[in-house]
Amino acid sequence: MTEGLVRNLYNGEWQNVFSKNERGWHKRGKELLKKLIVQKRLYSFRAVLTTAPITDAEWCAEALESNNQLSLNGIITTNNVADQFQDISLVARIDRLSSVPWWAGRSPSVRLSRSITEYKKNLDIILRCANSIMFIDRNLDPTKTRYQDFLSLFQEVARRNPLPLIEVHRVCYIGSGRDREILKSSEWQKKFTDSWSDNFKTIGIEAEIFIWDDFHDRHVISDLIGIKLGNGFDTTTNLSDITTWSRLGRDDRDDIQREFDPETHRHNLIHRFKIPQ
Repeated sequence: MTEGLVRNLYNGEWQNVFSKNERGWHKRGKELLKKLIVQKRLYSFRAVLTTAPITDAEWCAEALESNNQLSLNGIITTNNVADQFQDISLVARIDRLSSVPWWAGRSPSVRLSRSITEYKKNLDIILRCANSIMFIDRNLDPTKTRYQDFLSLFQEVARRNPLPLIEVHRVCYIGSGRDREILKSSEWQKKFTDSWSDNFKTIGIEAEIFIWDDFHDRHVISDLIGIKLGNGFDTTTNLSDITTWSRLGRDDRDDIQREFDPETHRHNLIHRFKIPQ
C-alpha cells in the first residue's frame, strides 16, 4: 500500500475472479483488493497466455509469463501454489515473505549516478503508472545544458493514455547570496515555453509550471510514492558523480504535496502557466 503496484492480469480479468462467490474469500483479502483499487495501485496488464487462467496455479503461470514481457519484482501467493513453482525464485509464499530475498532486500533509498538513464530507470513505474507527478527542483532551468536531458522524461509519459497530471516547480531567482537575481515572470515563461512547447505539442502532453518565491529541497511527488532527491534533475557525464534518492513516508509525501498547493499559502506563488498554451 505504500511501495508497490499489483498487476491486474489478463487484461484485468484477475480482479473479476474476486467478484464471484464461488469461493469463500477472506474479508481481509477483499478489503486489500478494495484499497488497491481505490488507491489506484491495481493496474491492468495485457493478456499473455493464449487461454484465460482458471486455477490459482494458472494465474501464477500468467504472472510469470508477464514477467517475460515486463520485469516484475515478485509474485506473492499461497503455500499450495508456491509448492508447484518452488524452483522459481520470483514466487513466494505469503506466510514466508520475510525470508524471501527480493522482499527482504527492499530499501527506502537508492544510490544512482546523475544520468538520465538512471533517472528513467528509477522513475520507471512513476512515469508509466502514476496519475499525478510533481517535479520539484528549485534550480530547474530548461535553457541550461545540465537540464537538457530532463525533457526526455516527458517522452516516457507521452506513451500513456490517459496522460497524468504533470507539474514542475522551481524558484523565481537564479544564483545565490549577493549574486541572486530575481527574473521576471515573463522571462521564466519564455524560458520554459521556448525550450519545451514545440516538443510537448509533438508528443501530445501538457504540464503546468509553478514559479515560487523560495524553497530548498528537491522531490518527486506522485499519487503512488514520494521521493526526496539528494541533488536535483540535472545530469552530468561524470558517471562517478553519485546521488541518493530516498522514499518518503505517506504522511510526508502528502504534506509536501500540500506545501506546493497554492491554496495553502505556505510559499508565495509568483507565477504559474501551462505548456503548451
